[in-house]
Amino acid sequence: MDIKDIEHLARLARIDLSDEEKESLRVDITNIVALVDEVQASGVTTHTTPQPGIVHTVMRDDTDPHESGIYTEKLLDSAPKRKGQYVEVKNIL
Repeated sequence: MDIKDIEHLARLARIDLSDEEKESLRVDITNIVALVDEVQASGVTTHTTPQPGIVHTVMRDDTDPHESGIYTEKLLDSAPKRKGQYVEVKNIL
């Protein structure tokens, strides 16, 4: 990866980078790509198809929920505009 690629990515991301940051990112991305190539070459990454079986939830149990609506007023007060119990935003469509 060269500096032109970094500049292109920065333009796509709409960020300004100094010359030092461009060089630092170029080195970092080159090292990351080399590491990924090394891992792929080692055969560590194996793709397996999911097998049917016991389903485990990854969500924690909500054992001590707070009172419903306890933070509503505080959140609405921090919004730039509100309309009743809702945050008001400009029309998009």
